Amino acid sequence: MAATPSLGEPAEPGQPGSLPADLAEAAAPRSLRAILARQFASLAVYNYRLYFAGQLISLVGTWMQTTAQAWLVLKLTGSPLALGTVTTLQFLPITVFTLFGGAVADRLPKRRALVVTQTLAMLQAAVLAFLVATGRVQLWHVYALALWLGTVNAFDGPVRQSFVVELVGRERLVNAVALNSSIFNLARIAGPAVAGVTIGVIGLSWAFAANAASFIAVLAAYALMRPSEFRAVPRAAARGNVLHQVREGIVYSARTPTVAFFFILLGIIGTFGYNFTVIVPLVAEFVLKVGPEKFGMLTSAMGAGSLIAALVMAATGRLRPSWLLLASAVFAALLAAIAFSPVYAVTAGLLFLLGIVGVAFSTTINTSLQVAVPDELRGRVMSIFFLLFAGSTPVGGYITGFLAEHLGVGWGLAIMAGLCGFGTLLGAAYYLRAGRRAFAAIEAAPAKPHPRAGAEAAG
Repeated sequence: MAATPSLGEPAEPGQPGSLPADLAEAAAPRSLRAILARQFASLAVYNYRLYFAGQLISLVGTWMQTTAQAWLVLKLTGSPLALGTVTTLQFLPITVFTLFGGAVADRLPKRRALVVTQTLAMLQAAVLAFLVATGRVQLWHVYALALWLGTVNAFDGPVRQSFVVELVGRERLVNAVALNSSIFNLARIAGPAVAGVTIGVIGLSWAFAANAASFIAVLAAYALMRPSEFRAVPRAAARGNVLHQVREGIVYSARTPTVAFFFILLGIIGTFGYNFTVIVPLVAEFVLKVGPEKFGMLTSAMGAGSLIAALVMAATGRLRPSWLLLASAVFAALLAAIAFSPVYAVTAGLLFLLGIVGVAFSTTINTSLQVAVPDELRGRVMSIFFLLFAGSTPVGGYITGFLAEHLGVGWGLAIMAGLCGFGTLLGAAYYLRAGRRAFAAIEAAPAKPHPRAGAEAAG
């Protein structure tokens, strides 16, 4: 007697309930096409295609500079604390100014603001390339230029985060945010690997020069966009001063249980765990003792894991806040394992897994916030996201460098992993206190517009 296929399992041709052979062959490609269509749905939008391409090229250059800058500091000083200080200076302006950047994002035309910030970032990379190429670079130059870039990013980040909805609308927002994460992590794979080869073969200055040149792509993308196809999103009313508007975003976030839960987890994990520009170079230089090529590949391994996670999330589009607690716990455990791994291949594998967990964590928070908050508050709420995700790095980066300098890299990272574990417990306590029903709307209807959302019309 022939076995009956289980649910979800295709029947053999000729069995009861089976498809004819020609239809069965046609069904699979259609299914694959449907998955790919969901996964890359936002690329059907002309303006987003330009944004996607420009960001991909520019972000490769950004990761080249991040890798080269860390290597430059370690070669100039040999000090973990100096590396932590550079990271602190680069992210300190985000801590100080990014909430004001959120108010700017809710009031000004976003494309024009982004052209200004990206031009200033291009100039920063060009100055650094010149100083390294001419042999004049000193540590204080790196410090000053890190502060310059951080100030630019404090305004660029919230504007860019809230610009996506104007490109694709709310119905494709979750997909677009996940695709943004995928290009960020694709660049994190390519950028460090290319930087490592560039540094080893033709010199450090070329990595910075390549980053400066990469901004041409993103500026061209903004210039070619069609303003008539932007989605209309309400801007914040000009009532009150900027401080009043910043306060409005903070009060909303503190009084909304779902938003507060996301920010508790992000604040602790972001501060003590997301310091990869410090962690990976320290592990490469002082634990594994490898050169620039293998150092670049470590960051690329982490980027590969992140890319896989981002593409999966782009296809599924699911938002499950409860998953964040599991992701946070696994993140802390992986970070602790990396702290004491003496084997290059094992560390690369752990970083790959850390990339998967890390992007699932950050993308879920990002997309949940983008869906949940009112359009007129999005810039300010996303500025808090950016503050906790990147603006907390001055604290975490400096602590990581300080602990590594005085206790060793392994014990320093182990302490940071323990603090991430504590953040997971704190988040779990708040989640239980708020109750699952508080998160039901996000979990059940990830793309449902907020009741206060403005109508989507061509702008």
